[in-house]
Amino acid sequence: MTEEKEVKASEKITEKNSKNGKAEKKITGDKLKQLTPSEIVAELDKYIIGQNNAKKSVAIALRNRWRRQQVPDSMKDEIMPNNIIMIGPTGVGKTEIARRISKLSNAPFIKVEASKFTEVGYVGRDVESMIRELTDLSVTMVKQEKSELVQKKAEDNVIERILDILLPPMKKKVSIDSDRAEAAESEGGGENKTVGFTVNVEPNDEKSEETNQKTREKFREDLKSGKLDNRNIELDLSAEAPMLQVLGPIGLEEMGLNLQDLFGNMMPKKSKKRKLTIAEAKTILVQEEAQKLIDMDAAIKEAVDKVQNSGIVFIDEIDKIAGGSKASNQSPDVSREGVQRDLLPIVEGSTVITKYGPVKTDHILFIASGAFHVAKPSDLIPELQGRFPIRVELNSLTEEDFYNILTQTQNALIKQYIALLETEAITLTFKEDAIREVAKIAALVNEQVENIGARRLHTILTTLLESILFEVPDKIKKKKIDIDKKYVNDKLSAIVKDRDLSSYIL
Repeated sequence: MTEEKEVKASEKITEKNSKNGKAEKKITGDKLKQLTPSEIVAELDKYIIGQNNAKKSVAIALRNRWRRQQVPDSMKDEIMPNNIIMIGPTGVGKTEIARRISKLSNAPFIKVEASKFTEVGYVGRDVESMIRELTDLSVTMVKQEKSELVQKKAEDNVIERILDILLPPMKKKVSIDSDRAEAAESEGGGENKTVGFTVNVEPNDEKSEETNQKTREKFREDLKSGKLDNRNIELDLSAEAPMLQVLGPIGLEEMGLNLQDLFGNMMPKKSKKRKLTIAEAKTILVQEEAQKLIDMDAAIKEAVDKVQNSGIVFIDEIDKIAGGSKASNQSPDVSREGVQRDLLPIVEGSTVITKYGPVKTDHILFIASGAFHVAKPSDLIPELQGRFPIRVELNSLTEEDFYNILTQTQNALIKQYIALLETEAITLTFKEDAIREVAKIAALVNEQVENIGARRLHTILTTLLESILFEVPDKIKKKKIDIDKKYVNDKLSAIVKDRDLSSYIL
């Protein structure tokens, strides 16, 4: 083992083909049922350092959702989700935990800032918008999944459409037998009477048709292989209709939604001609063809079911609407307790009208978070507290945590910078002592200036590598750059020592 460890660019390449990477791909999506709570925590460990109590709580909540699906229907509706409040300063992993479990479970996920409900112009029913947005996201997710299933069929249809534009199939020349036409007319045929006809094909037509088919087959192969991707064609594409927003009266927002759909469907469908490369046309037309192949009614039903049984709503900054003694003296524009009472029915379980139909919120998982520097969780109204039975406290990040974040997490920040400079054919290497020094500085600045958690690493590394990122490739010609402790101190020590300067730069 060498005295100095290095994080090399080759590690990034190796990581792509690692067993961990493959395992992650295998256990995402609908295979959540294969994950035990400890396996869920193991997956979260790839992205979040420490915070074991919070990881354990969300892992249990996630697993319980699958367990609920397995119980008899008579009991299923009685099992409520384990809503969670995460307490801790900014940048310690609260949002990241919620976001990662949504990806892990392939569940619709939305993050909302509770503080937005205290802004001027807020009305009580605005809280329902987060469920509508969650439903929109779910529909988009399901449509994407369905599109992937019909991708091959859609691509085949697109090839035929483009082929018809490039080389239309030959049409046979036909002529109506005049004698038979006259006989049919004398029998009183009229317009709807079927008139017999004979096809008169000229001697050369069959040969021409055969040539046309061979040429089409060659074009078809060229289109599939991409040989014609740079060729320009003209397409008739549907023009996007102008956005219409119809607002219903307060308390009857669903009326606005219905009117919006009605007026949207009444707008005439317009099309316009566009010149595109075949590669661009393929991308657009594949989406169009996939939409035609999807059963939208089934997709919407599945999306609504996903929201109701798997949806996750992350409410950030919930401490901003807590009614603490100090917080209440800030003369807010909107009553904080009023906002809590508007949130309560959504969290407790109600029906929200969306453009895709009614959505029940009874089994949506709500995860709230806040620093709670001024207010306390007990300052929330009792009814809302009761709907967040699980409380976990996240710890501030230590120097060792920062080091682990830089070295152990998947797609860590220094790995990102290594990958960025790889595009310039430069190998960036971080020495062990350099990483330790960066972690030490991050912890020190957070302690002296303001604790913003792991986000401090972004500001420090940006400052550290600024000159390199700017001068490559114009001034820096060497192919290997080493970052050691001396380099870190040369770039950052003066800033760290000057607290005023540190507060501005770091």
